[in-house]
Amino acid sequence: MRIVVQRVTSASVSVAGSEVAAIGRGHVVLVGVEQGDTERESDLLAAKVAKLRVFPDDAKPMNRSVVDVGGEALVVSQFTLAGDVSGGNRPSFVRAAAPADAERLYERFAAELARCGVPVRTGRFAADMQVALVNDGPVTFVLTCLPGGPVGN
Repeated sequence: MRIVVQRVTSASVSVAGSEVAAIGRGHVVLVGVEQGDTERESDLLAAKVAKLRVFPDDAKPMNRSVVDVGGEALVVSQFTLAGDVSGGNRPSFVRAAAPADAERLYERFAAELARCGVPVRTGRFAADMQVALVNDGPVTFVLTCLPGGPVGN
């Protein structure tokens, strides 16, 4: 499982020209699910995002979590994170999870992030979405969790 976390001052997602979700200060989280990913990886990454200390306080520029600052998360599915361009210029998506598995783990990630105390809004799974955001900093992290492995980047 691979995710991209962006610290934002605001963000929204639209489908067919209609806004389906929006947040203020917090994270945009792009979620890519790969074959072999399980609930364990989804839960580990959700907990990591909730605790990730990337917001400023008076002492340090990155000392508080999204929970600490009362932020929100906009969680968007992005199967292209499973893309591989090592074999040429056209991406291969053979590592991407089957749609039913990907949707289940994407929804689980969003639910677990909410259980960790982060108000969550979501995009629409498998839709052609337009994501607008104001990246704060910019601060962006790529987190991965290989099946059975620890969270890293």
